[in-house]
Amino acid sequence: MKNAMMCMALALTVTTGLSAGQAFAAETGKVQTIIRNGEQAAIKGAAQFFTGNVRIDPLYPANNDMRSSGGSVTFEPGARSNWHIHPVGQVLIITSGEGRTQEWGKPVQEVRPGDVVICPVGVKHWHGAAPNSSMSHISICEEKEPGKVVEWMEKVTDEQYNGK
Repeated sequence: MKNAMMCMALALTVTTGLSAGQAFAAETGKVQTIIRNGEQAAIKGAAQFFTGNVRIDPLYPANNDMRSSGGSVTFEPGARSNWHIHPVGQVLIITSGEGRTQEWGKPVQEVRPGDVVICPVGVKHWHGAAPNSSMSHISICEEKEPGKVVEWMEKVTDEQYNGK
């Protein structure tokens, strides 16, 4: 009896939720967007912003309703970004390999798959692969103003990369 009542309550909740969701979607006129894997071309990381070989696979762009954008970035062994800051911060989700990151004036930190790096607003930092391993991460950034998610700075020296 108790299980039957729980099932009925769950069914009612799901039905009501779907109806409310369908009504909301109809009111706003908005629909989900699906960006198929491979629809967006990969970009080679520009030498003015990166050291070594870096591939950027765009995942989704910022739009008027959602100011964040996402990309999957792969660094070959030893490759890294320049020092930079984000005007609204950044989240990195390490998906494969071994990498490194560093905040200005602090020690180099190692990162591995499953690690999440939260780069606060305006904190000068860099990230990249370990010397003997590639590293991939998903990067999520938000625009402060259209098209402005990062402020690039100087290259990371070999001494900085090596923690010296």
